[in-house]
Formats: sequence, C-alpha cells, structure tokens
Amino acid sequence: MAAEVPLPIPISFVSGRYLIFSAEAATYLRKEYNICGVLMGTLPQIPQQNVFLGIPVELMPEEARLLVEKKVARIVDGQRYHNDSMRSLLEGDKIKYLQSLQREGRNVSQVKSNRKEQQREESLRKAAQKRKAQAATAAEKENTESTDDMLFEPPARPASSMSNASSTAQLSTISITPAITYPLIPYQPSAKYEMPLPEVPASYPVYAHLHSHGYFLSPGLRFGCQYMAYPGDPLRFHSHFLVYGFHRDQELNLMEIVSGGRLGTGVKKGFLLGHAVDPDDASSEVRTFSIEWAGM
Repeated sequence: MAAEVPLPIPISFVSGRYLIFSAEAATYLRKEYNICGVLMGTLPQIPQQNVFLGIPVELMPEEARLLVEKKVARIVDGQRYHNDSMRSLLEGDKIKYLQSLQREGRNVSQVKSNRKEQQREESLRKAAQKRKAQAATAAEKENTESTDDMLFEPPARPASSMSNASSTAQLSTISITPAITYPLIPYQPSAKYEMPLPEVPASYPVYAHLHSHGYFLSPGLRFGCQYMAYPGDPLRFHSHFLVYGFHRDQELNLMEIVSGGRLGTGVKKGFLLGHAVDPDDASSEVRTFSIEWAGM
C-alpha cells in the first residue's frame, strides 16, 4: 500500500526542469498515477558512477501538467522558495536543526553498536556450543579406553571462560547528511510561489489519452520517438508502442512513417501515431493509428 503523502505534491521548477525531491511522493505517483519520471540524482555512497541514480526525480512537462490538471500536484518556483526560506530562518532554528541531526547520528551509532554486540554474543554462544560438543566427544572417547591408560594421562585442562563484558570503546558518532530541506523548510510552499501550467508540445493530447487507458509513458529518445508506452510498470514490462503525437494540421513525411514502422517492427514494438481531433478543445477525441512494417 502506498504511503500517505500530503496533497497537492509540490513540483519544483528549477532551471527549466520539473523536479520531485521526496522519495515518498515519487513512490506514490508511480503506484497510484503511473508516473515514473527519470531519476537524476547522485547516490551519496557511490557518487562516481551514473548507472544507479536517486532523487530528485525529473518529470516531463506532460507529466507535470497532467498531475496539476488532476489536482494531485502544483508547480512551485523551487529556487525562489528555497532562497527566501533560507534567508528567513532564525539562527536558533538552524542550531536546533543541527542538534537534531547530531541526535539522529548518535541514535544510528547506538543502533549499529547494539547490532554488533548482538552478533558478537551470537558468535560466542555458537563457539561455546561447539566446545561443549567437542568436550562431550572427547569424554566419550576416553571412557572407551582402558583404566590403566587413563591413570597415566594428565588431567584435562578446564575450558577457559570468555568474558561477555561489552566493549568499552567510545562510540563514533555517524554524521547525517540530509537529502531534503524539510522539516527545516516547510514541505508546502505558500501560494505566492505557485507557477502556471507547464507549456506542453502538440503531442500532449496523445500522452493524456494513453495515460487514461492505463499506460505508463516514458521519454522515447532511446528509440527515436516521443514516448515509449508500457502496459504496466517499466520495471516489470517491455514497452509495446513507440509513440509519436502531432498536430492535426501538421504534414507528415512519408519517409518518417516508413522509418518509424520499420524501427518499431525491428524492435518488436508497434509504431503509434496520434492527434487530437480538435486541438483547441482540451476534452477533444484523440485518434491513434498503429503501424507495423510487414516487409521484415
């Protein structure tokens, strides 16, 4: 079940990009609204690679506009809101926030130390059981020997008891590097930071149409199209269509249609074309055409 996320979700507009900085919000949108976005943040523990990425999540303008129209999110000026909030912070608030990070670091260090102590005690317990089993085996073997031989053997040395006292080494406090600005800065910006709806290309009606039918859509640059349409979560399914949306009055080059159909068939996908019947009507019907290349 998706975690409870306060709505509307703030989408930060920073340097021409629509970003989500909350992992909970990104998970919620993926589960409930088929919005995946693209991870673009560096992982703190392995920064020198770009195969595995983290938050923030970048949204296409089409994704951001769709969420705003559904009253799920709102666009905010992330840079101005962050700068104004940092300038308005009191010195006492900053000190309290740093102290809370230090307390969290000490708690994490204590939990880590307790886990190590439990592992140590478990190792000692298993070692004691092993020694006990070896002693029992040795005693059974001695009982089978003659009494005369036992008289000349030296007495068995008692097993040394290991101290279970915990280590008195001082704990090293773990430093916490926050990945988000709240609770230092409020999660929901005030209304003065809201921005208008994002500008979207002529393909937006096709995007919204496919999304309303349950498809997951992601950027299609890898296959030379506008979107890639998945029947389910892209982590579980391959894409079914290479999507290209256009304006009703736009002229299409026949070679583009042929090359798109050949490309789609070559990668075992359909090449889907679509447009809005009335581009000026937001609720207009959308017509789509799926093309396959039969000569391959």
